[in-house]
Amino acid sequence: MVSYKQPSFEERLELARLAKQKALDKLKAKPPVDPAVLAKRKAAAEAKEAAAAEARRLKIAAREQEKAAKREADEARAAAKAAAPALDAAQQKAARDARYAARKQRKG
Repeated sequence: MVSYKQPSFEERLELARLAKQKALDKLKAKPPVDPAVLAKRKAAAEAKEAAAAEARRLKIAAREQEKAAKREADEARAAAKAAAPALDAAQQKAARDARYAARKQRKG
């Protein structure tokens, strides 16, 4: 039985050169691209990019609108809080006592 023979450096170089030449020949054998097909591809790519840009623009606009709505809600909440009359200590104590009495009554 014959054992495996390691290829020499020169043999490896020759194999690499042949592989490169084969790949180059395969690339050169490819027919040239038709200009009409190339123009169609370019138009399709531009249309796709335009659609993506429009989607990004709409997404940004929606995000800005959402931020504005949240800001308005926060301002309305702050205005309502500021407009509500502040209870003094006696009123707070009376409200707390009423909650306590209601809880005691529920528990029995």
